[in-house]
Amino acid sequence: MRLLTLNCHAWQEEDQLEKMDILAETIVERSYDVIALQEVSIKKFARYDNVTSEDHYGEVLLKKLEALGCSDYKMVWTFSHHSYGWNEEGVAILSRVPILDVDEFFVSRTTDPEKWKSRAIIRAAIEWKGEEIDIYSCHTGWWSDKDEPFPEQVDRLMEKIDPSRLSILAGDFNNDARIKGEGYTYLLEQGLYDTYSLAENKDKGITVPGRIAGWSQNDHALRIDYILATRAIEVSSSTVIFNGQNKPIISDHYGVEVEINI
Repeated sequence: MRLLTLNCHAWQEEDQLEKMDILAETIVERSYDVIALQEVSIKKFARYDNVTSEDHYGEVLLKKLEALGCSDYKMVWTFSHHSYGWNEEGVAILSRVPILDVDEFFVSRTTDPEKWKSRAIIRAAIEWKGEEIDIYSCHTGWWSDKDEPFPEQVDRLMEKIDPSRLSILAGDFNNDARIKGEGYTYLLEQGLYDTYSLAENKDKGITVPGRIAGWSQNDHALRIDYILATRAIEVSSSTVIFNGQNKPIISDHYGVEVEINI
């Protein structure tokens, strides 16, 4: 199975449509089975206005895929909060394998859409070689946030996971994997396995090169975007993509693609 996760930074990028073309072309080229996307936004408070498919980043992406002759993907999306004063921001999963069930829930204390720290997660149960697997697209908060403590968000997330089946949690976790004893360590303490650590072949894993929204004081490279699993699965490779070396940069985050053998 080939997976991709990417924080899209939707509608905040210069040359946004051209960057979406790169994403669509790469999806067709790499034939990802499942894609977890974060910051997948609808423009202009579209739920209160006349919504068109051109307002929804995910819908525009699907149209671009169709224009390339690829109509295999189905999308599920959920709303988290309003951002940048006018976006409706959410998380999404695209899958070209059958989606059997969908669930959406908040892991933050607040569910107020006007509070940008409100965090929703979406789960898609897929069928893969006769087995049901749960895929989660995640966008969580920060370890040191007193309003929305990261451990609480992880605890709420773990409460939703069915221990009897394989779950894969992909996304922007806003915790640098190099810092021991904080968010990344807490995730592993829940029995989760980092596919980057399991991978036979991997690169440096860096997904944020410097200062971005939410990391305005940051002055070093970060690994905050992960693909985690509830079992120690076989991982052939873990590769950073859209970093200017492996495909052009299309967001303030780089993407992560993994190939797993299940």
